[in-house]
Amino acid sequence: MLSRFTTLTNATTLAAAGLCVAAAQTPAPDTQSVWQVPPADPGPKIPEGFTPIFNGKDLTGWHVSKTNHHGTTPDYRVLHGLIVGTQNPQGKGGILLTDKRYKNVEVYIEVKPDWGCDSGLFLRSSEAGEAYQVTLDYLPGGGMGGIYGERLKGVTNANAPPPAADLTPEQRAEQARARASVWQKAWKREAWNAVRARIEGEVPQIKVWINDQLVTDFKDTANHAANGAADGMIAIQMHFSDPKTPRWVDGGFWRWRVIAVKELP
Repeated sequence: MLSRFTTLTNATTLAAAGLCVAAAQTPAPDTQSVWQVPPADPGPKIPEGFTPIFNGKDLTGWHVSKTNHHGTTPDYRVLHGLIVGTQNPQGKGGILLTDKRYKNVEVYIEVKPDWGCDSGLFLRSSEAGEAYQVTLDYLPGGGMGGIYGERLKGVTNANAPPPAADLTPEQRAEQARARASVWQKAWKREAWNAVRARIEGEVPQIKVWINDQLVTDFKDTANHAANGAADGMIAIQMHFSDPKTPRWVDGGFWRWRVIAVKELP
């Protein structure tokens, strides 16, 4: 018989890889158990016309930023064919960047995060992480699939435009709920989700889909990329966290099983 310690250790390892471990329980004689079986996962896919930039074995072609303000954690690792990431040390995150730079490109990722953990997909990023960010804030009040200027000046957050000044607090809250409902309807909880983002143009236009549902169509007013760059690296993020900025849960993970690109004219 396995010890309780061994069982918990194995469960923790599998959880980091995105697997589900259910403890066997015997219901009380007078209790009826209802088991809800989730739909079968079809497995990872590479859309037609896309080229994988994560090989499923190691982080060849990628590197951790040593100058990112979220942290410089090396704790992006490949486990069971996935990239898994968590804060290390606690509170410190960071970004994992492609070695290659891209201009007009469509990026496809399949992800499975733990609730309470804040990530992002960076487009046209500098080494330090100045970028157009597709928000992947999987936590209370967070926005998924919006556009944020990460250390960029002048970029409007497409997921949360400034509310009209004459709105009441209740109306503003309803406005926020309406925006959130767009991605929440597309998102599948406790399952693998596909996020696709396209950036193109000297003045960037960015579109974002979650599970093939368009959630954002953003056109910037000018090129606000760092130093006016028209290209940059792709990056995946783990947000920093502290008592004033709670953006991660202890023991939380983000998981990526597919990262692929289609370069555009």
